[in-house]
Amino acid sequence: MTWFDGFESRSFEVNGASINARFSRRTPGDALRPALLLLHGFPQSHVMWHRVAKLLEKDYFLILPDLRGYGDSSKTPGLPDHSNYSKRNMAHDMVAVLDALGIDQFFVCGHDRGGRVAHRLALDYASRVNKLCVIDIAPTLDMYEGASMTQPYMDFAKAYYHWFAMLQPAPLPEIMMGANHLETAKAYLHAKLGGWGSAGLGYIEAPALLEYERCFCNPEALHAACEDYRASAAIDLTHDRESRARGDKLACDTLVLWGERGVVHRLFKPMQLWQAQCSAQVTGQAMTAGHFIPEEQPDATAEALRQFFI
Repeated sequence: MTWFDGFESRSFEVNGASINARFSRRTPGDALRPALLLLHGFPQSHVMWHRVAKLLEKDYFLILPDLRGYGDSSKTPGLPDHSNYSKRNMAHDMVAVLDALGIDQFFVCGHDRGGRVAHRLALDYASRVNKLCVIDIAPTLDMYEGASMTQPYMDFAKAYYHWFAMLQPAPLPEIMMGANHLETAKAYLHAKLGGWGSAGLGYIEAPALLEYERCFCNPEALHAACEDYRASAAIDLTHDRESRARGDKLACDTLVLWGERGVVHRLFKPMQLWQAQCSAQVTGQAMTAGHFIPEEQPDATAEALRQFFI
């Protein structure tokens, strides 16, 4: 894939999983480039960063993994308590990859599910995360509990119905999403990619869409995605409540970006919610986009990250 010319690709055997990642090719000037970990969301893979990565590759040592259960990373069956897909465990995957690359300090930016992994990573590995950016999410606990919503909870349930459908016991959600029928799975994928204020699939380049279809439209991937959401509605909430009970807050400066046509903008107050969870400075802005901001507005996204990650 020519998008990633100049990058290396490797599978890392870490934390009981195989994590696929692309990363910048080593150069004599690497010591001058800070490390930036870019985490994708549902239902995509690291390919979603291809435009942003080309714009940032000279300024940062970039690491673009596929999260556990997505892309070409392991899609192992979920444990009874879904703990192998907890955001804490997925954050541990990412730290293990960085350890394998010899990276101690880094910036991290996560979109969608990747933002939730990045949030937990910044809490659990505060001494290693220099700055955090989350894209088009509010904190998971607040979203489930409906804090600071501007419209009735029914609106959230309708817009993010998949949150509640996918957490149901296996295998019903997987079957409904197309585990036994490729065309159904593709239709589901296209509906997700074209929704949440993104107004169709026009923002996705054809090779990227083919990659999303290849990686998502199979029984193992659909199960893994459901396990990601099952974990978020169970063990992740336990971890979040424990963190809040201890008074844990994000210790690093945090940038919050969200789409002005998206659900987060319409139903939540993202700046207020993230400020409540951070002891450092929180800045942010609404972007002229729906949910899939890095692909809809790559230039603006890259510039916002470049201005923040210094």
